[in-house]
Amino acid sequence: MSESMPIAWHISTRSPDNGGNCVEAGPVLDGSGRVAVRDSKDRAAATLIYPAGGWMAFVNGVKDGEFAP
Repeated sequence: MSESMPIAWHISTRSPDNGGNCVEAGPVLDGSGRVAVRDSKDRAAATLIYPAGGWMAFVNGVKDGEFAP
């Protein structure tokens, strides 16, 4: 998907300088509000696309500690 439409990729600020285990995410620049996510070490692999509402629910869950061990 990222090959056919522009995405404003952002690498995680928690990513170590050496690349480590991290992801990149960014808005799909088509006005839909969707967010794309990919593995920063394998950018040619599959890109996951989330609807705006689903992405916001995930982000809010992370902020609220819903995924903490």
